[in-house]
Amino acid sequence: MPARSRPADPIAELMQEHNEALLQLKRLNKAVQSFRDDGYTSRAYRQIQHALRFIREEVSVHNRKEETALFPVLERYVDGPTRVMRDDHKKLKRGFVKLHHAVARVSRHHDSFAAIRSLSAISKDVVQLFVNHIHKENYILFPLVRQFLEKSELREIARRML
Repeated sequence: MPARSRPADPIAELMQEHNEALLQLKRLNKAVQSFRDDGYTSRAYRQIQHALRFIREEVSVHNRKEETALFPVLERYVDGPTRVMRDDHKKLKRGFVKLHHAVARVSRHHDSFAAIRSLSAISKDVVQLFVNHIHKENYILFPLVRQFLEKSELREIARRML
């Protein structure tokens, strides 16, 4: 998620970041599937590490933008949807920690079917939660933002996102 001077449309920027996250989740799924089907390979492990790095570095920045720029402006009108999104962010953070530990366990125990099975289950849960979260934001929260917020408020969000 490259830094820009000022996003013209903060909602479009957040949606683009969602698209990048979905691509990484797809790669994570593919690598974990490879572990399940073929066992540990350094290639699949590198793909998983890349996805974890993306989550750690990019998703945390994305979520911070939502929580410090978008949500406070939207909460002037309604707070239920943002409360749900904040709860999702907390669940995702806990899931990412579990995922990181599961990947580390597989790294230490390449041939452990139990470690790979655990990684697979945790990965599936995290990916499902993440995809559902993105869907809620893209198709419920963001249309709500576009419906209720004025152009000046979108500019304020854009400024806060810097």
